[in-house]
Amino acid sequence: MNKLIGVVATTIISAGLSFSALADKVTLKFHTMVPMPANSNAKFVKPWADKVKKESNGEIITEMYPSMQLGGKPPQLVDQAREGVVDIVWTVAGYTPGRFPRLSVFELPFMPTSAKITAQAVQEFVETAGAEDLKDYKILAVHVHAPGMIHTKKTLIKSVSDFKGLKLRGPTRSATSLLKKLGATPVGMPIPKVAPSLSKGVITGMVVPWEIMPSFKLQELTKSHTNVAGNRGLYTTPFLFVMNKAKYDSLSPAHKKVIDNNSGMSLARQAGVLWDDFEGPARALAVKAGGEFHTLSGAPLAEIKKAADQVIQDWIKDANSKGLDGQKLYDTAKSLISKYEKMM
Repeated sequence: MNKLIGVVATTIISAGLSFSALADKVTLKFHTMVPMPANSNAKFVKPWADKVKKESNGEIITEMYPSMQLGGKPPQLVDQAREGVVDIVWTVAGYTPGRFPRLSVFELPFMPTSAKITAQAVQEFVETAGAEDLKDYKILAVHVHAPGMIHTKKTLIKSVSDFKGLKLRGPTRSATSLLKKLGATPVGMPIPKVAPSLSKGVITGMVVPWEIMPSFKLQELTKSHTNVAGNRGLYTTPFLFVMNKAKYDSLSPAHKKVIDNNSGMSLARQAGVLWDDFEGPARALAVKAGGEFHTLSGAPLAEIKKAADQVIQDWIKDANSKGLDGQKLYDTAKSLISKYEKMM
């Protein structure tokens, strides 16, 4: 009898330990719009998830759902994270114009330099002057891509007049505004729609960084590639790597510490380094595909910068109309980029 009681007790204790172990495990659902092989998934989020799992002794598991596998459209990702439909998202802030009015200052033309420098500036910005924009989320990191450029199916842009008649995909409100002022017809759309739109003739080109092109084979659909001279790029786009706040708050102190240790400035800096490194190999594929290249400078660049100044002033006025201090936000963003540029 005593032996039986001992066996039962041992079984109960073992079961209890098993249930306790299960209770310690946390599963995080990650959702994004790009396919799994994309750099953001394969070389940024997946390694992050693996590191978090390792540092939590296997207790925090991230399930990855690329290509909008859990439903919805890319602009809905920020709401999915905020409302707890999913736990974590990686998305483009500019997919929801007006949603992040302070952060959008980094979308302005000729604001960015390298992804590493600009990402650190953006991360400090969302922790300080722009914190209100992301107060509903646990910020893992906010970062950017290296400055984007213009890619077209046929027309190599060498002057402002070359923009006329082109239907160009613009990634953000500021980018589409600049394209319009330059004489192009801007078309807004998420990146997954760009390749089919090029194939069907809906657009004749797009404004994107090199990094994203191989994920959708865009270097095979475009022939002409135009950049701008100087140490400030045509544009960039802030990326949001954010977590549902309630999910984060529900974590144990130990699990929160793991997440915190893998969030913030160090992660933003890491992302910036990665996105800078992605540019060269992606450009090499366009070279291999027989692409032609041009860098705008001199008078054409001066014309573009003149149009860009109008876009910047329009942004400042719009920010002011929303009760913000547009000029102060603009000056703060530029100052932060200069700060991290000097630290290089």
